[in-house]
Amino acid sequence: MNADPNDSLFDELRPDTPGEWALSLSVPADPAHYDELRADGAPESSALTPHWARFFENIGGDGFADLNRRADNLQRQVRDNGVTYNVYADSTKGLQRPWALDLFPMILNQQDWAQIESGVLQRTRLLNAVMADLYGERELLKKSLLPPALVQGHPGYLRSMQGTHPVGDTWLHIVGFDLARGPDGRWWVVGQRTQAPSGLGYLLENRIAVSRQFPKAFSGMRVQRLAASYRALMDGIKRMSPAGENTRIALLTPGPYNETYFEHAYLARYLGLTLVEGNDLTVRDQHLFLKTLHGLEPVHALIKRLDDEWLDPLELRSDSRLGVPGLLQVLRAGNLLLLNSPGSAPLESSAMLGFLPAISRHLLGEELSLPSLATWWCGEDAALREVLPLLKESVIKSTYPNAEMDAVMGQALSARALNEWSGRMARHPDEHTVQSWLPLSQTPTWSNERLLPRSAMLRVFAMADGPKSWRVLPGGLVRLAPRGQLIAAMQRGGSSADCWVMTDGPVDHSSLLISPYGTPVTAPQTRAVTSRAAENLYWLGRYTERAENSVRLAQIALGHLGGEEPASQALLEWISHTATENALVLPDVPSATQSMRVFARSLMAALSPTSDHPMAGQSFSVGFNLRAIKSAGAQVRARLSQEHWNLIERTEARFARDCAALSTDAEYATAEAITALQHTNELLAAITGSQTDRMVRDDGWRLLSVGRHIERLITLSRALSLALEHGCVHDAAGFEAVVALFDSTITFHAQYQQRRDMVALIELLVLDRDNPRSLAWVVSTLRARLARLAQSATPQDALLVRHLPDPSTWLLAELSNWQRGPDGQRSWTDLADLLDTCEAAAKTVSDELSRLHFSHADQSSHQSLGA
Repeated sequence: MNADPNDSLFDELRPDTPGEWALSLSVPADPAHYDELRADGAPESSALTPHWARFFENIGGDGFADLNRRADNLQRQVRDNGVTYNVYADSTKGLQRPWALDLFPMILNQQDWAQIESGVLQRTRLLNAVMADLYGERELLKKSLLPPALVQGHPGYLRSMQGTHPVGDTWLHIVGFDLARGPDGRWWVVGQRTQAPSGLGYLLENRIAVSRQFPKAFSGMRVQRLAASYRALMDGIKRMSPAGENTRIALLTPGPYNETYFEHAYLARYLGLTLVEGNDLTVRDQHLFLKTLHGLEPVHALIKRLDDEWLDPLELRSDSRLGVPGLLQVLRAGNLLLLNSPGSAPLESSAMLGFLPAISRHLLGEELSLPSLATWWCGEDAALREVLPLLKESVIKSTYPNAEMDAVMGQALSARALNEWSGRMARHPDEHTVQSWLPLSQTPTWSNERLLPRSAMLRVFAMADGPKSWRVLPGGLVRLAPRGQLIAAMQRGGSSADCWVMTDGPVDHSSLLISPYGTPVTAPQTRAVTSRAAENLYWLGRYTERAENSVRLAQIALGHLGGEEPASQALLEWISHTATENALVLPDVPSATQSMRVFARSLMAALSPTSDHPMAGQSFSVGFNLRAIKSAGAQVRARLSQEHWNLIERTEARFARDCAALSTDAEYATAEAITALQHTNELLAAITGSQTDRMVRDDGWRLLSVGRHIERLITLSRALSLALEHGCVHDAAGFEAVVALFDSTITFHAQYQQRRDMVALIELLVLDRDNPRSLAWVVSTLRARLARLAQSATPQDALLVRHLPDPSTWLLAELSNWQRGPDGQRSWTDLADLLDTCEAAAKTVSDELSRLHFSHADQSSHQSLGA
């Protein structure tokens, strides 16, 4: 419950100033930890630091009563923005969980930041020089400043990069440094990330979310802005790229199942870049190309968000499906600026920190201004002997990448466990590195109406703004350890915080354009539609339409099977045949004419079976279609509005939940299933609205629309054909069922009242150009979409129109003409032929679209790798 500033208890306890109030609500930092809130970092201090005092002054005394509301708003904003962090091992919460963000930022004054900034810039220059040496002259190895086992013995050392000269003469463009403040107030380097450092997107989202909760404090405390650093990175890439201002930049992601995929999509949107996966790219003639609807387009710069080993299955991990075959060949040819250059994994080893002071003196002629924690690589006998007695006060880490070994805190080990670790280290000394333990500084967080201290680690980023030139982003990603724990890691249940860097000088108010999400974004490049995105948009459209049709058909079937009026034999045959063809029931289920009860229960069981249901994996009914919408949508997440994506997730989750709760009583279950289908139908209508009116109408959207209309043409043509075959259109209930499947009931009765003849049905469902569910409207729209694609994508799209019939040639007199067959029943031969033609044409167009736009099988203008 929010505290009320008028509450008598608060009146009694209210201190004189906001700072005193903050102290009264705060818990001091743990002993031996630096207290970020209190003066001089002393937990026993009775005064706030000047910057925290200013922060609380800006909040004001009454602002404390409002902190719970602000915290709730913050969490709501995180959820509404879809900020997630994927945790592979967290089966209790599912794959995705909301990003954890605390209400209060960490605040750094200008003096602290000046020390950090100068030290980070120095270390970035040093690491870049180390990379140049390791893949160049290797003087560090020759002069024994680095042991060969740490470099050439590291699995991330890439011999294929030896002798390579990176474009722009810069190896490292984005470097992340993990920093911690010790009990004495000094900042220490704990680790460094050089392959694909994460955090640049999350810290930006943190900044936007937290600053909105404290707008007065943010503007009044002269907090440095972030946008200028991102702009400098983009400008630096263009300066280093041979293509200059015409540089096409893409961001390479492993895909939506990566733990930080949200950040990849967010950064691509923020920076105006094309978000790509490995199979979006191809190598031709030692150049990198993007597969788009317009064909192959060159890529000059690539920001990679995956580790080096996955980049090229031809030269690195052969089992990689995330990279691009031949990518290293493009690099060696000097035809690509890759951020960062591959081969930096040895720099990330904890053991490297212990050798950098001497390397700095050799390469830079400078002492390191920002110290790193004392580190011992146990591959050296002297270091192993020195550190074994110190294990209790140290942290044991793996020298090389090892998913099975997390950092081990010596103080948490028993005497027996310490002996076991000593034995392991003696047997495999080079695999272990020991680092001295540093009590992390503790920053205030808001929890249960108290200011509680939590151990914090700060990741800051150096970003290249030109050849061999870097700037440090004024802020960072703060990771908070759970209360009472010593390690700050998101994988271990930690959370994050913003970092505010104050300045005594002018605040750089450089900004970028405003995105549709209300976040700043650079002016984008011409947005390319990749072949993979095009294919997923196409199937997003098809599965959305398929879900709507299957929901509508299931409603019709259950309504007639469980209704009070008995259904005719013809109607039951049509329901059975149509439901089976549309995968609402399994093929071996007895038809409704044999047993309506069995058919209805089978249809309900197949709607969305749980993972432990015998039908799981066999059902392709409504639940499957909703999951397919979510899967296709996840692949093009960066192109969907947040509301659109939320609708997709909510629709799939709610329908699965409703189906799992269906009653075991058949009568009640039917009513519950119809209600669940109605709710789903309403949500699907909202999704359709998002697709129709809330997406940019580029070629990707046109393919989504084409997918929808192809699916609609196939489904409705076939359903009407089956209705003619079984004769259900000749009784009132069957006639109404067919009109309902076309979603035209209201329109039909408004135009024709109680008429139920074939002329009226053909006129509305086949010929009416104003009815978006009529076949003539669907075919006309398809022809128009394909013609527009031919103008903007490939001229061959115009040829696809030839496969579609021309609705202008359809005549009511011909289509409504009937003949009496040998069995004495009426048959509409011309109409049946047209329906078969429409269905076959839609399938042909679908196949040709795939060949033209999704496979690039016909492109032979460039020689492919290895040809």
